Amino acid sequence: MEPLSAGWTTSPPPGESLRVRVEEQSAPAGVRRRITALAERLGFGGDRLGRVQLAATEAATNLVKHARRGEMLLRIVRDGGAAALEFVCLDHGPGIADVPVSRTDGYSTSGTLGLGLGSIERLADHSGLYSRPQVGTVLYARFRPPGDTTPGAGTMPPLAGLTVTLDGEEECGDAYTARLVDGTVYAMLCDGLGHGPLAARAAWAAVRATHEVASPSRPADVLRCAHRRMAATRGGAVAVAAIEPAAGRVRFAGVGNVAAWIVGPERRHGMVSVPGIVGSHAERIREHAYPLPPGAVVVLHSDGLTGRWRLADQPGLLARDPLLVAAAVLRDAGSRHDDRSVLAVTTSGWGVPG
Repeated sequence: MEPLSAGWTTSPPPGESLRVRVEEQSAPAGVRRRITALAERLGFGGDRLGRVQLAATEAATNLVKHARRGEMLLRIVRDGGAAALEFVCLDHGPGIADVPVSRTDGYSTSGTLGLGLGSIERLADHSGLYSRPQVGTVLYARFRPPGDTTPGAGTMPPLAGLTVTLDGEEECGDAYTARLVDGTVYAMLCDGLGHGPLAARAAWAAVRATHEVASPSRPADVLRCAHRRMAATRGGAVAVAAIEPAAGRVRFAGVGNVAAWIVGPERRHGMVSVPGIVGSHAERIREHAYPLPPGAVVVLHSDGLTGRWRLADQPGLLARDPLLVAAAVLRDAGSRHDDRSVLAVTTSGWGVPG
């Protein structure tokens, strides 16, 4: 695979992300084994590797003991050129009754290691947790490689995404990329036509096209570049957004069935894509501007997810880490027989008026 441009947060390439169902007693051992293999690829060893193994094992054990339909996403992430190791946990309830107590060292209700979620948070370089009674919990933990001195590696951008490969396939046909430049997030999500390696080839062509167009750029211009780049592939659906919180505006252009939403505290508003296939039939590329309320979140997702999700029922989530928002959408939306991807851009806490 061609090297990707620095400065972008991009979905993991093939071999750097996997999904593990965590429902059986043997699952934590499998999680430990798989995350160790990913960690060693980034140079983790000794105490740093032990911290990763301990945190992941405790998280997996908690899912087995307490959760319904628990799963973990294990992956290498690259934000702004810096690589890190990350796991994301999600479940469908019953949720954590008392989050502050669950962070207490030694707390355990049914035979977990008793480290407490607070200990997992201390082991990780970055972490986040959101839990809602009867709905479920989403949690992530991120670990920087030993000796990482990449500029900006200690900060988390206001954007995050997740991809899940269709069962039985080794390559995900969905991909995303996004970047924060001078107060604006430029974001793209592509759903390659079908699934498997040919869909992945189309999606990564869209990623490279997005990187080719110098930021700042109009979404319509990025989409036209993607159309040219994807002409040698089977094509796909592409959505491109420029999120400008200071201006209270989202500029958007999309072709095909990638869903695009502006989500406020009480309702969500869809952004319009035109019919077509980028790389083949995308003659009517149009760009529209939409109002962006203070504190809103922009969500893009492929049609591997349904529209059956509602963040307004989860108080405070819109102001939390974008990875928690993306994980909640992935959990709540349900899935079709396809690859799944979601990209979330938050606007709270980084200089947004109001």
